[in-house]
Amino acid sequence: MTGNDPAQFLAAGQAAQLRAWLGNVEVVRDLSWNLTDTRVLHLRTSQQDCILKTGGEGNHHISRELIAHQSYTRELKTRGLAAEMLFYSEELRLMVLDYLPGTLCAGTGNELSPDIHRQAGAALKIFHSQAHRLDPDYESRLLVKFRRLLSSEHRISVSQCKEIERIFAAQEPQDAVLVPTHGDWQPRNWLVDQGQLRAIDFGRFEFRPAASDLARLGSQQFKGHPELESAFIEGYGEDPRHEPSWRLMLLREAIGTAIWAYQVGDAEFEAQGHRMIQDALARFE
Repeated sequence: MTGNDPAQFLAAGQAAQLRAWLGNVEVVRDLSWNLTDTRVLHLRTSQQDCILKTGGEGNHHISRELIAHQSYTRELKTRGLAAEMLFYSEELRLMVLDYLPGTLCAGTGNELSPDIHRQAGAALKIFHSQAHRLDPDYESRLLVKFRRLLSSEHRISVSQCKEIERIFAAQEPQDAVLVPTHGDWQPRNWLVDQGQLRAIDFGRFEFRPAASDLARLGSQQFKGHPELESAFIEGYGEDPRHEPSWRLMLLREAIGTAIWAYQVGDAEFEAQGHRMIQDALARFE
């Protein structure tokens, strides 16, 4: 798609704002997943490469990423571990980020590299350490959220839903310490350039328990690769996972994965979600 006018990907107001920010610009590559209305474009001007991100009116990821870049990515940027936000318009749900060189870690040899996982643990600790807050209602809100999610359309079996509700009913919500979290900390959001890790896509930013950022790794890369788990924890400096909350995090992550993937039509990711549900439920036996 090199040389395309970005206006063909954007609403008229967004295209006009982009021209005001950057002048003449062309699309190098459309990096969007095309599962939701989030649009990610690699752009090029006469002076620089950059990344444009936008989404529809109901898209909450752009707002979350704006908050992250405005307030919580500074320490990562200072160390060259995250991109600088160059321009943004909350009204237009539009942002332009500095382009970071590198190759996505997922699907490459770096995905199973202990050194990259060690770097990922260290970077995540920097991000988490910026702030913390005590929330006595966090677990209760999640209980309501996931019961509502299970009442929506999905393909989780009736027997599993009954077992999940039994687990939820036995839950005694505790106070939770929340920190700035990425929400999708895994190799598909890690760039590697000459052995150096950098983080991208803060669209799921939110204050959550620190351990929640290990849930996807725990269900994917850490399985069968204890050396990666050990390297990550070494980089992080401690293990933020504690029972019984860790089991519940993995279960919620599995439910969310299976239902979201079903609703956007990603059959492969949905199948992974169902495997995650089986694994998570087994931890309660």
